[in-house]
Amino acid sequence: MPQEVRGVVAMTKGAPVTLETVVVPDPGAGEALVAIQACGVCHTDLHYREGGINDDFPFLLGHEAAGVVEAIGAGVTGLEPGDYVILNWRAVCGGCRACRRGQPWYCFATRNAQQRMTLADGVALSPALGIGAFVAKTLVAAGQCTKVDPRVPPEVAGLLGCGVMAGLGAALNTGSVSRGDSVAVFGCGGVGDAAIAGARLAGATTIIGVDVDERKLGWAREFGATETINSRERDPVEAIRAFTGGHGADVVIDAVGRPETYLQAFYARDLAGTVVLVGVPTPDMQLTLPLLDVFGRGGALKSSWYGDCLPSRDFPLLVELYLQGRLPLDRFVSEQIGLGDVEAAFDKMHRGEVLRSVVVM
Repeated sequence: MPQEVRGVVAMTKGAPVTLETVVVPDPGAGEALVAIQACGVCHTDLHYREGGINDDFPFLLGHEAAGVVEAIGAGVTGLEPGDYVILNWRAVCGGCRACRRGQPWYCFATRNAQQRMTLADGVALSPALGIGAFVAKTLVAAGQCTKVDPRVPPEVAGLLGCGVMAGLGAALNTGSVSRGDSVAVFGCGGVGDAAIAGARLAGATTIIGVDVDERKLGWAREFGATETINSRERDPVEAIRAFTGGHGADVVIDAVGRPETYLQAFYARDLAGTVVLVGVPTPDMQLTLPLLDVFGRGGALKSSWYGDCLPSRDFPLLVELYLQGRLPLDRFVSEQIGLGDVEAAFDKMHRGEVLRSVVVM
């Protein structure tokens, strides 16, 4: 029988979120019902509320989550009730052109639940990133559930579902940071600090955090930055070159996603170095670069989607590194809150006061 639970919904563009009754159907073929234990408050949820993703209101927000499988639908294999999972928004199809060429982290036909969760009056909800996890229970495609070691707390595990994975993957997967590399990261919030942690994990020897907020630069040092630059006080391009023997960094990661930071990242890299864009721009942003500089500096300009992660590969590995004490995921959790505190968490996030607020059920 369908279940009624309370969930955080963005009803109209720009309006404060509200707690609404959500009707969750029993899982159908290929679907799973998951009891959510914790869900991080991600900037993408705010993008949904502001209409920055699309206009398919109302949205059931939340996507950075961990929980326990409660029920599965017909045809589901490899997943059982009681399994502890992290939810992901890249349930690979296995048959698209990316999957066929052995690059499932680019899957162009990712799967979501076919049934729709609704409001009590029957209005269909659009779940954020095909998940919708600011709710006691949610319905997803079975492939969106990645089993992990239950020893990792849900408030920590869920962070791998989006922001922290995006930053770690930008360094480890997209940027291919390796031992001895120099790395610079623009923007030292949750995603940027995860990129710093990833660079440290990969063996980078010089790791430079760039931000305009001294509090965030302090966080960057906690996650492994060997140098920090307040770009309000120093030209970050010149400072990065000074920290790298005058050459620039091997890998520069833009976790802000603005034209001005991308230009700085472009010119702060060494010749033949790599720039990785993981911060999400808005549709109105434009970038102008001299084409001769693009040619003359060589190297690679990359965008990182979800940290180019493959959840079935990366989530269990990163959880194991956390359990070994090698990846400080718990440091990303600034506070634990309830479902009714999400709007206030958006305000704190906008002011840069937290790395992650995490809703705990």
